[in-house]
Amino acid sequence: MTVEGEKALQTELQHLKTVERPRIIAAIAEAREHGDLKENAEYHAAREQQGFAEGRIKEIEAKLSSSQVIDISQIPHTGKVIFGTTVTLINTETEEEVTYQIVGEDEANVRNKKISVTSPIARALIGKEEGDVVVVKTPGGTVEYEIDEVQHL
Repeated sequence: MTVEGEKALQTELQHLKTVERPRIIAAIAEAREHGDLKENAEYHAAREQQGFAEGRIKEIEAKLSSSQVIDISQIPHTGKVIFGTTVTLINTETEEEVTYQIVGEDEANVRNKKISVTSPIARALIGKEEGDVVVVKTPGGTVEYEIDEVQHL
């Protein structure tokens, strides 16, 4: 994962532990004061939230403990597409331009222009340079892109 991805997970983990966990514990305690737990919807909702929060905490901790963080700024600039680089592509058929950063699976978010290193587009791009043309197999057929720019941010 990238350094930014690690920071985002650390921030989320900190928020879950210091804000959400205490809020949920307080909600459970308040719901218990209302009496019979079998028919107490507030209690069951709070316990469900607790289960989701604790599950997410465990998931993030596992990801952080088993992930390898790659600082792209420490890698020599070769001009090639590698993990962490930002690539501007031009669709050779439509001339449409799109820019993606290649990141780890947990960081991928197409809306934020971040694609997983395991995605078909990223796999086709890895190791290529500016000016190269790559063919990407998509569910809708094959798409040909020209690599317009490779940025090591």
